[in-house]
Amino acid sequence: MKAVSKGDGAHELVVVGAGLAGMTAAVRAAELGLRVLVLEAGAGESYPCNSRMTMGFFHIAFNDVTAEPSHLRRVISEVTLHEADPALAECMATRIGPSVQWLSAHGGRFMKGGPYAWMSRVLAPPRVRRTGVHWKGRGGDVLLRKLAQRLESLGGTLLTGVRARSLEMRGGQCVGLFVQKGSVNLCIDARAVILADGGFQANADMVRKFISPRPEKLCMRNAGSGQGDGLEMAIKAGAATHGLNKFYGHVQCLEAIGTQDLWPYPVLDHLGSAGLIVDSQACRFADEGHGGIFMANAIAGLPEPDSAVIIFDEVIWNGIGRESLLAPNPGAISAGAHLYTSESIAGLAQQLGLPAAKLAETVAAHNRFTSGEVTVLHPPRTTGAMVPQPIQCPPYHAFRACAGLTYTMGGILIDGKARVLDIAGTPIPGLYAAGAATGGLEGGGAAGYVGGLSKALVFGLIAAESVAAINSNSSNHAASQQSGAEGQPKGKP
Repeated sequence: MKAVSKGDGAHELVVVGAGLAGMTAAVRAAELGLRVLVLEAGAGESYPCNSRMTMGFFHIAFNDVTAEPSHLRRVISEVTLHEADPALAECMATRIGPSVQWLSAHGGRFMKGGPYAWMSRVLAPPRVRRTGVHWKGRGGDVLLRKLAQRLESLGGTLLTGVRARSLEMRGGQCVGLFVQKGSVNLCIDARAVILADGGFQANADMVRKFISPRPEKLCMRNAGSGQGDGLEMAIKAGAATHGLNKFYGHVQCLEAIGTQDLWPYPVLDHLGSAGLIVDSQACRFADEGHGGIFMANAIAGLPEPDSAVIIFDEVIWNGIGRESLLAPNPGAISAGAHLYTSESIAGLAQQLGLPAAKLAETVAAHNRFTSGEVTVLHPPRTTGAMVPQPIQCPPYHAFRACAGLTYTMGGILIDGKARVLDIAGTPIPGLYAAGAATGGLEGGGAAGYVGGLSKALVFGLIAAESVAAINSNSSNHAASQQSGAEGQPKGKP
């Protein structure tokens, strides 16, 4: 801990968090001449974080990062139901292309990851395409190690096993932070602090407060490292927040709560969008047409988040069920999930403990909608993510489902320069944030997903450049004052 002593002036910038956002910010700031210290709560070289475990796709709302900025601005607005901050959307749309190029020059190896345009940039070597958690030696893990090496070569410092606890504020300005290393508490001076420690998905109390009444009934589809420390510190310092009730995740088999073999893949998103999802009373409770991320949020919000059931038929199971990434047919079965099957809807209801008459009524309404006999369902059913298919070809199938939580979309409110804003919308001097610790871009009424890696990369770079610009201005101002003082005649005026 020699590098983090009070008042030594060794570091102009302290970055909290060593995932993609934090390491990107650190390397860029060091390139721009700043003395940088990165603090990571996780221990060891292989400290856990979502960036290390990622599948590695860089995209903007499932659009190619090389698309025209005007197109990217539009899709960001559309997927967030026009709730994304225009300034943040502009940053994403205009900066993602150059940012990916920067990453390519700093150890990021990319390859084409699939048949769709948005899959044109995936970190290499790619994650193995099998169920369960397999990240060691893969794209995200390799990238973080290369960024750490680059930071060290530039004179920066990465310390693991150090947890930030609170910000040091003086006259409304952030001038450092208090940290804990084992049983030792220390204070670090810094001209600026960047909060980049991810979301609060692993903090059960915060998840309970903002997202789900029963966090223990969610699948923690993440590294377990996102405790929301940066968010809590920023709030105590007067920062505003935005969109804390939404998260990025997927619909998982219920058994994924108890076994790593069933997360992060396969997911049940496409089955739910083609068929229907009901609660313990066999009633639909949200619009499956908005897709798996939206439905995961809806499931998490149920009084009993482990009560959701996906209903579909043999055609869907052998069609859509085989087509998605690491498809549930047969992936979910081979990994240990239970597929409920019956020749009748009544028999399926009996196996699931659902009211048979109500399930039959719900399926019948769904089928009338898919045939065009009726045009409205309650709750409404759109066809945005996937056109619903009839459930009429036996045998009928079901999975018990749960919400898989990857990272929280809301967080600290920032502006287009990654400056943390207070509740009056004014930047807090010396305080910046990037990545999943921030809010204002993703989320919205439909839990609109823009892209976690892309957001981390873009705003990690922006935060570093903003700090460097302020530091340069301060240095120039100080030099100017010194020069002016030296030019003044001595003695009385």
